Amino acid sequence: MIKGGWTDPRKRRDRLYIISEILSIAKDGALKTQIMYKANLSFAQLNEYLSLLLEMKFLEPIVLNEKTVYKTTPKGLEYLQSYSEISDLLKKGGEKSNSLPSF
Repeated sequence: MIKGGWTDPRKRRDRLYIISEILSIAKDGALKTQIMYKANLSFAQLNEYLSLLLEMKFLEPIVLNEKTVYKTTPKGLEYLQSYSEISDLLKKGGEKSNSLPSF
């Protein structure tokens, strides 16, 4: 197994997955650099995602000791819950589809 939960190093992460990673990292609050390294994003990618998530009100900036900490909002937590449920459905659906009879 490869770091980050990947099983295939050639598999690309989609936008929804990256958003869920960022929101998970920022649940308890995280600095920009922490998010960038933990989510394995470039600085340009990070800025793009942060702008989007702030605009959608999934993240909120909090200034502590002159540093901006990004924290997942209740709306962002709702996204995480929904994303997790959909991922589980897709995983379960893939397992069940193998056992269905073909017509």
